[in-house]
Amino acid sequence: MREPTSMDECVYHTIQTIGKGKARLWVLRENCLECGKALMSKPKDPKTGRFKTRSKEYICSECGHTEDIEEYAEKLNASIQYTCPKCEHKGELEVPFKRKKTKFFDEMKKKEVRKLALIFNCQKCNEEIKVIKLK
Repeated sequence: MREPTSMDECVYHTIQTIGKGKARLWVLRENCLECGKALMSKPKDPKTGRFKTRSKEYICSECGHTEDIEEYAEKLNASIQYTCPKCEHKGELEVPFKRKKTKFFDEMKKKEVRKLALIFNCQKCNEEIKVIKLK
């Protein structure tokens, strides 16, 4: 499992406290399938030079190959370093980056809400651990 050297390599990165445990999750960008030279990224705005965050496609900076955001997301894997909130086992694993709608108790709202989360199980006690998409 490769750790990112900068946030420019990541599609997604989060560190969350889950009960007594915690999880660090990151998803690295993939190389272009056409040329294999550059990492795929969202297109940049020519005026500001910033990435277009709401863009529905990823583009290669070298060859110009474009890929729809859904197609690109299916290929991604999430790397996780975690401490289990139940047994306090420290582990690392890679899972496909597929989020699912799930219920969890929101401390701020004092009620159960449904949000997208990446769900995986502890390698030791098989406890289900949810890393929730915050925004």
